Amino acid sequence: QVQLVESGGGLVQPGGSLRLSCAASGRTFSNNTMGWFRQPPGKEQQFVASVRWNDITTAYADSVKGRFTLSRDNAKNTVYLQMNSLMPEDTADYYCAASLKPIMGALTKFSSSYDYWGQGTQVTVSS
Repeated sequence: QVQLVESGGGLVQPGGSLRLSCAASGRTFSNNTMGWFRQPPGKEQQFVASVRWNDITTAYADSVKGRFTLSRDNAKNTVYLQMNSLMPEDTADYYCAASLKPIMGALTKFSSSYDYWGQGTQVTVSS
């Protein structure tokens, strides 16, 4: 059974940083796409970032480009989302997602492209 477990969320002041982790178990992902989505309070789910496992191609939402960085550790079957210069509008529940096969192009930004989801981790940016 595939499990995705997020960690690293919390309360941070504006301008601060957090690093989210997503550890996958039950399957070794060697040729797929891993993504991060978020759902701000009272709003719809939003694409944040994604990475293709085999060629490290990444994609970012315009709202996080230059501030968030996605990386992966193949040996640990884990992806990380380094979030810098956090703003109050980054406050949301953050979810990790995994696909069974590589997702190409713009499809990486659609939640329906992914097959597995984590339980989410809360990020609150507030002074």
